[in-house]
Amino acid sequence: MKSFVIHMTSSAARRPNAEWLCAHLPNAELFEAVNGKDPEQIADVQLFPGDLYRPRYPFPLRAAEIGVFESHRRIWRKMVDEKIDRAIITEDDLRIDPCRMSEALEMLEPIATEDHYIRIPVKQREEAALTLAKHNGLRLILPKVIGLQCVCQMVGRRAAERLLAVTTQIDRPVDTFLQMHWVTGQPILSLQGSGNQEVAQEIGGSTIQSSPPLADKLTREFKRAAYRRRLYQFPQHTAA
Repeated sequence: MKSFVIHMTSSAARRPNAEWLCAHLPNAELFEAVNGKDPEQIADVQLFPGDLYRPRYPFPLRAAEIGVFESHRRIWRKMVDEKIDRAIITEDDLRIDPCRMSEALEMLEPIATEDHYIRIPVKQREEAALTLAKHNGLRLILPKVIGLQCVCQMVGRRAAERLLAVTTQIDRPVDTFLQMHWVTGQPILSLQGSGNQEVAQEIGGSTIQSSPPLADKLTREFKRAAYRRRLYQFPQHTAA
């Protein structure tokens, strides 16, 4: 098991938390984040305006979202190239309870394979289509609708290979794309109860979110709700 903590060297405020994660996750290392504002770093990224798949994504991709997507893709590629069977992939605004995370990984050890993608989310909002395992307040589920954010996940090598193959072109953020299991062919599981937290506001704020004017915010919320309703038409039914 390897761990990769996505971190941009220039983000000095996040560095202590990133290093703390490396000290408390198995065989962890910092992985340099892609800067979506740097044309050279994203020169090979094929971008489209939300219309590659249905439902259409109603927002233009932000530079930070492009960088995050490509950062995850580079880790998936590293896993495939270096034959890393399973890896924990986190972003640098994650806070874990080391004891609880250890218990979570111990629970997943006999379950997770190279074919699995298992979210270990900070928000416990997903509704279960199936409950696959339970232990001491931890619950591994197949969510009906896959949750957003990629703050923490366990990824298998064959899952990484599968996702690489369908992301040579991108038109929406990585977490939104991963919700589209009917496109990726990759079921997504979720481990609830890990105690994970997101601490972006404590270490310099989000690198993606911004504060638009109220009218723009209301318009975005309307479009987001309409998009979410379309996702509900494609629930996950099986983990295989």
